[in-house]
Amino acid sequence: MGVIKDLVPTILVVDDYVENTLILEQFLHHQGYEVVTAHDGEEAIDLTEKSAPDVILLDLLLPKMDGFDVCRKLKQERRTRHIPIIIITGLAEREANVRALEAGADDFLVKPFDSVLLGARIRASLRSKFLQDQINEYQMRLEIYNDTLEHRIQERTLQLTHAQQITVFCLAKLAESRDTETGAHLDRIRAYTREIAQELYDKKERRPFGANFITEIYMSSPLHDIGKVGIPDRILLKPGKLTPQEFNIMKAHSLIGGDTLKAADIEAGEGSFLAMGRDIAYYHHERWDGKGYPSGLTATAIPLAARIVAVSDVYDALTSKRPYKEAWPHDRAREVILQERGKAFDPDVVDAFLAREDAIVAIRAESADADAPTHIVRFNQELEAAASA
Repeated sequence: MGVIKDLVPTILVVDDYVENTLILEQFLHHQGYEVVTAHDGEEAIDLTEKSAPDVILLDLLLPKMDGFDVCRKLKQERRTRHIPIIIITGLAEREANVRALEAGADDFLVKPFDSVLLGARIRASLRSKFLQDQINEYQMRLEIYNDTLEHRIQERTLQLTHAQQITVFCLAKLAESRDTETGAHLDRIRAYTREIAQELYDKKERRPFGANFITEIYMSSPLHDIGKVGIPDRILLKPGKLTPQEFNIMKAHSLIGGDTLKAADIEAGEGSFLAMGRDIAYYHHERWDGKGYPSGLTATAIPLAARIVAVSDVYDALTSKRPYKEAWPHDRAREVILQERGKAFDPDVVDAFLAREDAIVAIRAESADADAPTHIVRFNQELEAAASA
């Protein structure tokens, strides 16, 4: 029995001599036990597997499978190993006693058995089994509790991750609402970055990061331009080309965004989900050749996430309509990306971009109809129209 039950204990008697089983059966019934009998080793195994007894009285000299093998097999199985086995045999040799104990027997009696001693051994074995059953029951409950707790933790973790994703995206959308870029820009950026990151990850011989990186960059990439909230409207919303002075002010959005997310990451505990967003905000305008801003970093000194976003951001800017330009076709934007391989962009990232070209074109096509001015742009347009009326 795997669990404790308030029933009459069951004793399995295993002996190839019917006379012996009858003697033991009569004795055990008189003691108040239920009795099941088997006359060979294989039958004993079958009966135990079908309905585990509380104690087994086992002879050693059995047909088909001897008592040593029966004992060894039952003690190797997790479901039956805790059942007490008392050897009752006519073999009085010390060697047989030792072999039985090595096979896992819990006790040993030599025929003819002393009924008082046998009764005491059975009662002691039942007490031992009762305690073992309690332990098994507690372990089973503990496993169920742990499984339930683990499920709840996983569920809560998913909820927190989802909340983080929503928080990041809302922050990014807030920044984007002041820009002239379209509402689909952030969706495309994170879709592009996921495709590129997945391609880099699939190159197993040169895998530069763990699988979590793909999810993290998908979550964090929309924060790349969050620093634009600190740029004056006269510069951010200017429809024409910026002057050198205005461009220097515009470049400050990398530092504003990076500093903001750095402070938030410290507040949340350094290494939080905002850490990658911080790196992207700071460094997505750096160049592979060191001619970018704000820090002039080169090559792999630029965080990988920022290198991936750099390609994604430029591609989306080239293929999107702006007040000062029409949207470029994919092939023309692709040519620019390719020309800047090893100059503005990490060669590996460009190669990954090209490897996922079909998926990237599909992403661009799917969101093409979503391009529309943001609310702040429409509001400014209405103000300008009202002022000129």
